This record gives sequence, C-alpha cells and structure tokens, in this order.
Amino acid sequence: MSTNGTARSAQPDPCNFVIFGVTGDLTHRLVIPALYNLAEADLLPQRFCITGVVRKPIDADALRDSLMQGLRKFATRPLKDDLARRLLGCLTTVQADPSEPASFDRMRQHLEDAEHSRATAGNRLFYLATPPDAFAPIARELGRVGLLREDNDHWRRLVIEKPFGTDLASAIVLNGALLKVADEHQLYRIDHYLGKETVQNILVLRFANGMFEPIWNRNHIDHVQITVDETLGVGHRGSFYDATGALRDMVPNHLFQLLSLVAMEPPARFDAHTVRTCKAEVLGAIQTQSEAEALRNAVRGQYRAGRVEDQPIEDYRKTANVAPDSTTETYVALKLAIDNWRWAGVPFYLRTGKALATKRTEVAIKFKEAPFTMFRDTAVDRLSQNYLVIGIEPVEGITLQFNTKVPGPSIAIDGVEMKFQYKDYFHAAPSTGYETLIHDCMIGDNILFQRADSVEAGWQAVQPFLDAWRKAGNDGLEFYQAGSNGPEAGEALLARDGRGWRTPC
Repeated sequence: MSTNGTARSAQPDPCNFVIFGVTGDLTHRLVIPALYNLAEADLLPQRFCITGVVRKPIDADALRDSLMQGLRKFATRPLKDDLARRLLGCLTTVQADPSEPASFDRMRQHLEDAEHSRATAGNRLFYLATPPDAFAPIARELGRVGLLREDNDHWRRLVIEKPFGTDLASAIVLNGALLKVADEHQLYRIDHYLGKETVQNILVLRFANGMFEPIWNRNHIDHVQITVDETLGVGHRGSFYDATGALRDMVPNHLFQLLSLVAMEPPARFDAHTVRTCKAEVLGAIQTQSEAEALRNAVRGQYRAGRVEDQPIEDYRKTANVAPDSTTETYVALKLAIDNWRWAGVPFYLRTGKALATKRTEVAIKFKEAPFTMFRDTAVDRLSQNYLVIGIEPVEGITLQFNTKVPGPSIAIDGVEMKFQYKDYFHAAPSTGYETLIHDCMIGDNILFQRADSVEAGWQAVQPFLDAWRKAGNDGLEFYQAGSNGPEAGEALLARDGRGWRTPC
C-alpha cells in the first residue's frame, strides 16, 4: 500500500507465483484477472513465472487455454491478447497433493528448474486458492521440504484466503500450524474487502485530515453503524452456507476489518507492524459478552421466500443441501462495545444479511445532536441527523449530512448532503479488488493483511454469540421475507436505545 501521496510505483522482486487450486473458480475469476491488470500496469516483475499446482495430471497448454477462457470472461477491462498470452506463456504445471508427501519433493525440484530457466532468484509466493481445510496440510508439506525457508536473500511468502478458522479454537489451531513452518512476516491472510479503495481510504480520511480526528471520539460520536447487505440468496452454496452462517462468514473478517479501521488509535508510524498492532488492540478491546448478554445484544434471522428485484428467491430451508429444519442464520445484527477511553459508551451496531432489498456496504458515523434550545420558539423541533457515511458498495464515496437554513424570511431548517464519489473525481480502470493485495504480497508490504493476534481477537469477540445460539437452537431465530430489510427484531435492537438504522437518502 503506497504511503507517499503518489501513485503506486514499486516494482516487485523477481518471483515465482505458485498457485494451489489453479484450476478453481477463485483463480479464474479473480487471481488471473488481477495478475493481468498488474501486467498491463507494468507492476509485475520483469523476471516472473507462474507455477500451477494440480492434484490430477493436466497438460500445461490445456490449463493455459482454460485460464485464457476465464480471463476473457472475467476481465475487468478490454483484453489485449498479446499481453494475456505473454502472461500465461510463463505458466508451468506440477502435480502435488499433501496426502502424497513425495509429490512435494518432486515439486521442489520443479520449482528449482523453473526458477533457473526464468531467473526468478529463488523468491516464491505460494497462493493457496483452496478450501480452508487444505491450508494446514499444504503448509505442513511446504515446511517439511524446506520450501518456506528463507536463506541467501530469498523470500518465501504464504497467502491464504479467509475464513481463518470457524471459531476461536480452530483459529488458534490454524495459526499454530502455520507458525510452525513460517514466521508471521511470511504469512499473508488475505481479505478482499481490504483491496477496495474506499476501505483503504478510511485511514486517509481519518489521519490525513485535521478536521476529523479531533472529533473522532465518545465526546462527539453518538454511535457507529456498519452495514453489509446483499441482495443475493445462498444460491448453489447451500452445503457451505448451512455449515457456516452469516456470523462466521462475514463478521470476524469483513465487518471487523471495517470496525478496526474506524476505531483504531492513530498509529505512531504508517508501517505494517504499527498499523496492524493498532488494529489488533482495538479488536482485543471489544467487550467479551456473557451468553445472556449475547442473546440480548444480537439478532439472527433467516429468509423465507420472496422477491428481490423482481427475481423470485426460494425459502432458505428449501435450498439444495440445506437442512429442512436448519437454524443457520442468513442475517445477523450485533450491538458491540469497545472498552477503551476513546469509545467508552459508544455502541457499534453491525449488520449483514442475504436476500435483502438492496445491496449496500457502508460505515455510518452518527454524531451527537447539537442542542437546539435556540430554535425552540420556531417550528423546528428536531434537527436532521448528522452522519458521515463512507460508502463502499455499490457507490464508492463519502457523504456528509448536515443542517442548513431553507431560503426564505422565516427560520426553517432542513437536512442536506455533501457528496464525494470516486467516479466523479478519479478515472481509475476497473479492477477485481485483488490487484493491490497481490502487489503488496509481492513487494512484502503486509499492512493490509491480518496478523494472528488480530484473527484470534475477532473470534474471541464473536464466540459468545456462537455458543449462545448453539445452545438456543431454534429459540430466538427470527424470520424475514426475501426482498425486505431484514427481521423486525433488527430494527428493535436499535429502537430500544432510541436509535435507528440509517435510511439512505
């Protein structure tokens, strides 16, 4: 992540980009299109190659054809065939499976041969675009054959995709397995939300503008809302989703990454260690709730049949590979507290769900109301609410809501908005959201990646909710119609505090 106020220009060292799961959907949809965009921007190393790791034999030419078809389908900008062919032309394949340890010895020799022919200087980036249960076995074998050992000025990095565990206990086990074979600085736990420009802009908004940080505290902020609403239902992911649910799928990663950027203390220096320490500290300061408190301060819902944007959505429990009596939540709303000086008494409300009326990801900072005693003799009895809204999807931008006088001889006040949208000011080429993250992996900048303590702090905060819901079973599970704004209990969570979810203007 560039920090000098200029465009990113760092050129990565020569490297071998090793992809486990190279035949999978993630590689076709996001990883290869992101590499293509980096190549077009001249942000790949001059000496570079791709090694595709496969479990079953596949010809390299056949894999290149498949990846080219995926690139044509998922490219975010017009494709330059010559550039795409040059990118994929450096790909070789090797067969390896952690259930066959000898295959990793053969892979080591393959990588050494490829690096000799491509002059990649022994630097290796291992990208695990695989199911989570493969992370630890692959890392174990990479460590066993010495492929993660850094010596002779060679760097070795390991990239894994979320989820980083399914609860606190499994996250601790996974971190332990990874840290047995690699140092923390070699691990890049990737969360594609942090590749979004507006998410990164939260740091710039807070710490590069003198007007915001003095009021970014309990004295001026009433509460914070973080919303990630999706219009899509579960679709064909019933088996995965019914074992996961909205809380595990979204909160410890996406929503907590947004929370940490909003709530962290100002870092003394803008480097990876300092920034990640500040993020981990604020996640560690989230109040750990008892199971009784967790039941009171959370809403879990499940969608029933309805329509979203004129498209029918079937009842969640009728989705393929979903249990007919499932208690898995497709909607969750939480009320959290942060136990530190800055945020004492300021509630953080988080919500996310599927099959909702609109697709929206935003952070809304609600400021305390100004005293309006001076207007008590006028028709004004309530001022418009003051919000600073950071929009992430579908519109990237920042909106400030404030009050102003309506033109005319009498005192009339109305709320207005001042809007900044990225598309109006910057003309960046469309991207996958992975370009920044992959580039940072190659240059060794892990400021946007989670550290082990941050992962475990996130799971520590949500574990009481998981435990309470498991014991409650069907009790307390709310239902909502697909295409609605979620269960009524989600509104009541804030209403009991005299607050409400922000309604977009």
